[in-house]
Amino acid sequence: MKQRYSRRAFLADGTMAGVGALACHPFAAFGQELETAVERANLASRPSDLRITDVRCGFVRGGASLFVKIHTNQGIWGCGEGVDAVRGTYHLVMDLGRRLRDRNPLDVHRIFEELRRGGVFGGGQSGMYVAVLSAIETALWDLAGKALGLPVYQLLGGKFRDRVRVYMDTALYQSRLPEPEDFARSAREAVDMGFTAVKFDLDQANDPNRYDRYNWTANPAELQRMLDQMTAAREEVGPNIDICADMHGRYDLPTGKKVAELMEPLGLMWLEEPVAAENVDAYRLINESTSTPICAGENVYLAYGFLPLLEEGAVDIIMPDLQKAGGLGEGQRIANLANLYYVPFAPHMVASYLGAMASAHVCASVPNFMILEWQIYFHRDDMFTEIVDFDGPMVVDGFIPLSEKPGIGVEINEEGMRRYAPEGVPFFE
Repeated sequence: MKQRYSRRAFLADGTMAGVGALACHPFAAFGQELETAVERANLASRPSDLRITDVRCGFVRGGASLFVKIHTNQGIWGCGEGVDAVRGTYHLVMDLGRRLRDRNPLDVHRIFEELRRGGVFGGGQSGMYVAVLSAIETALWDLAGKALGLPVYQLLGGKFRDRVRVYMDTALYQSRLPEPEDFARSAREAVDMGFTAVKFDLDQANDPNRYDRYNWTANPAELQRMLDQMTAAREEVGPNIDICADMHGRYDLPTGKKVAELMEPLGLMWLEEPVAAENVDAYRLINESTSTPICAGENVYLAYGFLPLLEEGAVDIIMPDLQKAGGLGEGQRIANLANLYYVPFAPHMVASYLGAMASAHVCASVPNFMILEWQIYFHRDDMFTEIVDFDGPMVVDGFIPLSEKPGIGVEINEEGMRRYAPEGVPFFE
């Protein structure tokens, strides 16, 4: 179904009846110019009459990626995405969707707050509930932008930048036991593709040097392996390319301190989540012990979750995942909160191009944006071009060009998604 925009809707209103009386007047051109402006505005028919009629969803990636589509009585729809904490949430989407029917989708903040408060005894503080709410909230912004003929960043208050810098997550997973030369090769590949920042994973559960599968205190051989890998990447690309390392919250406090110290000569952009982010005191102790910037937040939910990290000076950089932390409005609130502490905003992003562009609108709308995550799978896995429709290249020289189309500027392709949908789960039904 095509999006339907009624360009002359409010010209039919009685408030414009007097314009015709000016036809013979020297200032008649004023009315003509006004009509032309309305034509260009591409407004949906009377926003106050817009109503949600249905909410549907589909999953891909084995259920790890949720796509929500909100339909309205004017034939306009909005799309949003949730990740990670969304497996098995079909019925939660349907339940929240029933609460949205006959609501005006332009009341984005009000609807978000009502659904969040309505889940206070149902998990509305974090996890699956908030991840699903993130997808719904994003779809509301997309819908509002389409209804009003504006890109989402404009609804968020405007933009500070026209393009959004991204870093390449190389997906050089430690489960494959990569050698230092693999790090160097991946770093060079990313730079040759135009990226100015690259990220690597350091956590390696099957490191042959480990003594214990369950204890994550890194021994000297493990520490040397991490240092050798990151040193190879730095030597390959030189000092003017940002490199960062992710430990996925798996290690303990002593290891976090040691790795941060070992990385100091390499000038990392950041060391990501050396320990699990829920222990704020551990982060503060690591951060106080090193000059290596510490980054965390991909598993933190809502602005409330980030407040302790900021108040305690536990991190140098925050990285909320906007596809599960609360959505776009909440993402902007998190960024603005961090800005009060002079902390940069560098969102985590493991979604499709819909999620990447949705995140980019928030990144463009805040002053303290640093960089956004980008995944190598966009370049290697055909699924990620088949499940969405968009204009132009996804990324240019390490930057996402910010869409100027109404809404997010990226549509989901249901037929493309269908091939990747998990069996036994309703698909946009």
